Amino acid sequence: MPKAKTTPSDADTVPICYEAAVKELEGLVQQMESGQLPLADLLSGYQRGATLLSHCRAQLDAVEQQIKVLDNGALKTWTPT
Repeated sequence: MPKAKTTPSDADTVPICYEAAVKELEGLVQQMESGQLPLADLLSGYQRGATLLSHCRAQLDAVEQQIKVLDNGALKTWTPT
């Protein structure tokens, strides 16, 4: 039976970059959806996922605020060049 990758000390830390947080979150979701984790691991995985999700949302909000400042308060549609 696979074990969850998180430990109690992991719950207090978040990855340095957004991409690492998303990758860890995707891995947690995959483990949880597999149906092979014990209930205690599901609960800790859910808690870790909530922490990661909050971290990702905060980073996205920060970037959005920076874009608003750069565009003089008007959020503009981004088009790739």
